[in-house]
Amino acid sequence: MAIDPLITAAAVPALLAGWTAVRARRITRSFPPEGLFLPTRAGALHLIDSGDGDGRPPVVFLHGASGSALSWRPAFGDRLDGLGRVLLVDRPGHGFSERRAGREAARLDHQADAIVDALDGLGIGKAVVVAHSWAGALACRMALDHADRVAGLCLIAPATHPWPGGVHWYYSVAASPVLGPLFSWTLALPVGEAWMRASIAGVFSPQAVEDDYAEAAGIPLVLRPHQFRANAEDVAGLLPQVEEQSRRYGDISCPVTVISGDADGVVWTHLHSAGLARDIAQTKLIIMPGVGHGPHHADPDRIITEIRALQGSP
Repeated sequence: MAIDPLITAAAVPALLAGWTAVRARRITRSFPPEGLFLPTRAGALHLIDSGDGDGRPPVVFLHGASGSALSWRPAFGDRLDGLGRVLLVDRPGHGFSERRAGREAARLDHQADAIVDALDGLGIGKAVVVAHSWAGALACRMALDHADRVAGLCLIAPATHPWPGGVHWYYSVAASPVLGPLFSWTLALPVGEAWMRASIAGVFSPQAVEDDYAEAAGIPLVLRPHQFRANAEDVAGLLPQVEEQSRRYGDISCPVTVISGDADGVVWTHLHSAGLARDIAQTKLIIMPGVGHGPHHADPDRIITEIRALQGSP
């Protein structure tokens, strides 16, 4: 007996959604939250708080797109212990942080305010903010809107300025109010797992990352439907925001260190990092020859040294 094509058309997405739900639960169990949950305007923000206050400003680490609080560990490992108090943050909607504002949660000002809410909850005044890639724009927004809370910025391969073109098609599809939920609940997870190794290699090229990078960095967490959508909304919504925000960078008053590679094929160094050096007078710009989108993987000790300098450490 022939199977009705309409039944097949309905059954395949349903099967994929069911598989996605089961697989997403397994991923969540594989990477249980390790930190605190603090109330913020974005909902409960999850962060890993380690180290002791020793008179230096704490260091807040903000991950880029397709990441979480775990993203920093493969590069830095126990090097973070030398920074005193360290906060590894799951941005709103990522890792285990909530995202109650819906699509508005992709706004840089909203995420900056939520992080400051968390600092308030911990009784932290000023902090050094370290940010990679997408989060470079977020760190700059913190310095613009909350100058009294930012002791310095260490921006690693930051995305901060308008760029020609747009974003990869799947970000636009996943961020769509209509197609986004269907895509995120059917294709994103199985395709993402199949392409994960190649995608990671492409992001960090020409450097290679550790063989266990995906597991150590908790990358599968971003493939869960709600997190995949949040990530897509962040990426798809960044360009119009930096078009407006970049006009204000001259108002940033804290010390700024920008560290990028001249072989970055993901975020163009000549546009973003050089743009910050042009727009913010006190920027210290470090360009690593032959390095791609992961300067912290290529030379983690150099990054730690620069963060310590922003803390006022010798």
